[in-house]
Amino acid sequence: MRPATATDVADLLDGIPGEAAAEAGAGVSLRRLPPQREASRDQADLLDATLYVAQPPPARGWALPSRRELLLTGAPPLAAALLLVLVWELWIRVREVPIYLAPAPSRVIETLSENPSRFIEAGSVSAQHALGGLLLGAGSAFLLGVLMAHSRIIERSIYPFAILVKVTPIVAVAPLIVIWFGFGVWPKFIVAALITFFPMLVNTITGLRTIDAATHDFFLALGASRWQVLWRLRLPSSLPYLFAGLRISIPLALIGAVIAEWIRADSGVGQMIVIAHGDFDTPTLFGAIIVLAVIGVAFTAALALLERRLLFWHDSSAGP
Repeated sequence: MRPATATDVADLLDGIPGEAAAEAGAGVSLRRLPPQREASRDQADLLDATLYVAQPPPARGWALPSRRELLLTGAPPLAAALLLVLVWELWIRVREVPIYLAPAPSRVIETLSENPSRFIEAGSVSAQHALGGLLLGAGSAFLLGVLMAHSRIIERSIYPFAILVKVTPIVAVAPLIVIWFGFGVWPKFIVAALITFFPMLVNTITGLRTIDAATHDFFLALGASRWQVLWRLRLPSSLPYLFAGLRISIPLALIGAVIAEWIRADSGVGQMIVIAHGDFDTPTLFGAIIVLAVIGVAFTAALALLERRLLFWHDSSAGP
């Protein structure tokens, strides 16, 4: 039998010594620790870490945003956009700007409504290219970031090449990728992946290494393996950083997809821009820009909804 003065983690959590807890299960009255009895410093630290893991914050934000949240979030940018369009329309009409320089918003809307299927088809192709490149770039960056976060040698060996990919202009590499990988969808995927790779890599490494030291020590004290620490501590702690990297990577993926479509203009919004530029068709150019903006907003909104559902416990998911 243990000495009467010994306590364990369970004793610290419920205030009952181990033997007393066993007696309570047998129908004996519960016996609390005396109020003057204090845990040692090590036991207090262990208790803090245990409570941090065992008692997560209450869940919030699993439901879809309310009408009030949607109104507070969407009304200000919508009002600013309407004001900008109104000023733009008045400026074009008052100054009588030629259409080949800048079209009026009404003319752009007319172009979009004349042949909407053309813009929808081109936008869907570019969205597929951007999404494929985002998955390829973000996925490879995450896997490589996991290795680099656990090994300084791997980080020192690979990180300079990641910086080289970052600083190399993508417009200089895209023609080579088209020559090497042909004229299918893979050049678009690879170009979009290259431009999204570095932000996801940096955020993955930072997120996996930004963990609570006391909680990490508690996992090690319990004999957790490296895989268990990664899956149950490092990965949940890194989710805010991963979503931040994805928010940066979404517009970059669209840029990479359009650049690849410029180099090999066979489909997508990039092809539409190249043809409209050659014809000085500025209404179509602005229509293509609007299509890309809609795709970017849709992807960002979907990511925000996913982040709200997965990070309901984090302050970043709090509504307005």
